[in-house]
Amino acid sequence: MQNIRSLTIHNGAIPAEFVPAVGSAPSLQTTTPGFTVAQIGIHNGRISGVDLAAPGHLSTQPTPRLDASGCVILPGFIDIHVHGSAGHDVMDANPAALAALAHFFAQHGVTAFMPTTMTAPHRNTIQAVAAITTALAQPPATAGARMLGVHLEGPYISPKFPGAQPATYIRKPNLAEFSELLATGPIRMITLAPEEPGAEQLITEALQHNVKVVLGHTNATYEECEAAIAAGVSQATHTYNAMSGLHQRHPGTLGAVLSNDAIYAQLISDNFHVHPAAMKILARCKGISRTILITDAMRATGLADGNYDLGGQVVIVKDGQCRLPDGTLAGSTLTMERGLINFMAATGLSLAEAWPVSSRTAAQALGLDHEVGSITPNYRADLVVLDAQFAVVATIVAGVLVYLRDPERLTP
Repeated sequence: MQNIRSLTIHNGAIPAEFVPAVGSAPSLQTTTPGFTVAQIGIHNGRISGVDLAAPGHLSTQPTPRLDASGCVILPGFIDIHVHGSAGHDVMDANPAALAALAHFFAQHGVTAFMPTTMTAPHRNTIQAVAAITTALAQPPATAGARMLGVHLEGPYISPKFPGAQPATYIRKPNLAEFSELLATGPIRMITLAPEEPGAEQLITEALQHNVKVVLGHTNATYEECEAAIAAGVSQATHTYNAMSGLHQRHPGTLGAVLSNDAIYAQLISDNFHVHPAAMKILARCKGISRTILITDAMRATGLADGNYDLGGQVVIVKDGQCRLPDGTLAGSTLTMERGLINFMAATGLSLAEAWPVSSRTAAQALGLDHEVGSITPNYRADLVVLDAQFAVVATIVAGVLVYLRDPERLTP
């Protein structure tokens, strides 16, 4: 970890849309279409400037320099739906495990994430949320991505579309339970089935507490979804998966998600949950500005094939696929940089066109696009540096160099 007050990243290619419009020198050449070579100044955790002049022009003050030659620089990835990795899970209810998750995610370009719970007994979820609260209040045990608050996936979902959520613990919306969760920690998002009795009242309560409400694990009709969206539901969890499908006379949840411009669509782009052709259809229907890449990663991510636990259930991981013994997909072993690569391959979009689905769109959906998701002066210095193969070279969180693959790139 390099916690330095100031840093200059030089010779990296940034999306051309971030190029200052006035007073800029001619940019250096780059072989990446839609990108311009520049240098980025970082001071006190914020982007202090973006300069297209020759390296060294941005600041005359001595400062560590990160050489991003041959690389692209993007806003740091934001994963708003992730359960675990590296042998750890949010439901372990352990602050140390959360720190380990933050460290692992940073190695894959994630600068911010929402730890996501499972459908479970209320006591277990309270413990998981309390652990997140504790972790947020303490200095991190290890450097990594920052937590944006809790994403509750369930338990108020449809028993007809449990996916890998333990069906035993699915229950009707409960305002008393939800109020206790709100009092325990920073709940920022909840995935629920809007057609279940009591969901309307819980949606209202959630929105009053600035909690984003997400359609998911739902058997809702098109009409029920439209009503929920009108009431303030703003996202769909892992689009296509665990929701009523599209039929020409019964558009279902999927039809509402694809056709309603107000709703953001989360997507697991691992090529297992969603066929590449379906990803392309989603991108055409929703556009980059309404598509959000997520990993839905579980504790097996980053580890070898084998048997793992998810919500008290055995998950068999083989060739990168995570399945319950009955064959149901159960989370993923996806990382965000791999998800972006898969999405580009499926849609035919270039990096310059596709990158917002990994960061800016999520920031907009959360109402955080005034401070993250852009390489703009005064924004948080949350950045990822990728090489020509889109592998992560460096990750910077609020000006802290939390991951550096090639130490020789950093000079005093």
